[in-house]
Amino acid sequence: MRVFITGGTGAIGGHAVPALVAAGHEVTALARTPDKAAALERQGARPARVSLFDRAGLAVAFEGHDAVVNLATAIPPMSRFMSAAAMRANHRVRAEGSAAVVAAALDAGVGRVVQESVCMLYRDGGDRWLDEDAPVDHYPLTRGNFAAESSARRFAESGGGAAVVLRLGWFQGPGAEHSEQLFAQARRHVGMILGRPGGYVSSIHLADAASAVVAALEAPAGTYNVVDDEPLTKRAYADALARAAGAAAWVRGPGRLAYVFGDRLTSLTRSLRVSNARFRAATGWAPRYPSAREGWLATARVLLGVSARARP
Repeated sequence: MRVFITGGTGAIGGHAVPALVAAGHEVTALARTPDKAAALERQGARPARVSLFDRAGLAVAFEGHDAVVNLATAIPPMSRFMSAAAMRANHRVRAEGSAAVVAAALDAGVGRVVQESVCMLYRDGGDRWLDEDAPVDHYPLTRGNFAAESSARRFAESGGGAAVVLRLGWFQGPGAEHSEQLFAQARRHVGMILGRPGGYVSSIHLADAASAVVAALEAPAGTYNVVDDEPLTKRAYADALARAAGAAAWVRGPGRLAYVFGDRLTSLTRSLRVSNARFRAATGWAPRYPSAREGWLATARVLLGVSARARP
């Protein structure tokens, strides 16, 4: 296929572009700077300089492509996660950006749109398994994700073709800024537990998210959870991170105290034991890293290797 990616130089995109190229697809990706354009070319993709919010420009860039994959986000780093301004920027990318992408895809006659979303939309499920029919929750930080999913549905309802929404778990892996920051904290003996220690977190390694993007090009239209096979409790997740970092956690927290921040941390404090069964059955996809235990170990090998090479 000829595939156009927005967000191709981001956390997932940095893995998805080479995965798509390796699968034999012809890839074009949005690039905002010469450095990012050069990085895409090294991965075997063709860069395109156009704004995510420019419907007309996107439509021209999309001409002749079979699918558009929208991975564009502006998720802030942990240091700015509580910033309202940072979240507004992410909302604009999710809402206005996805609307422009879908409108341009319709204008260009693209046959398929794949839209990134998150599984943190679901209500707290305790220890219950959550599939794609589980109740969702509309709180402030989800507005952009719901807007992006709505744009994807509009593409299908307008006769544009197939729309696939991927609800991804909490990222781990090199290239995700918050993942690298969590690992750096763990190396300093700090373990992060947000909410009840026995609550669940559903995660996904970026390499597995990338392989899911490849699989989504052939998936039946619909919404799918893309998470690892074994969601861990938050205590077990913190232990897996500490083990990968090679540093026992001397400090753990904030635990239940995180609830005092209300909606600002809702996406991270709730218990989400999410199932990937529907996507596996529809596509044959399976994660290389079945849980955060394996995912963090793989992440550590890369990050520690980078650190070692950086030392004089």
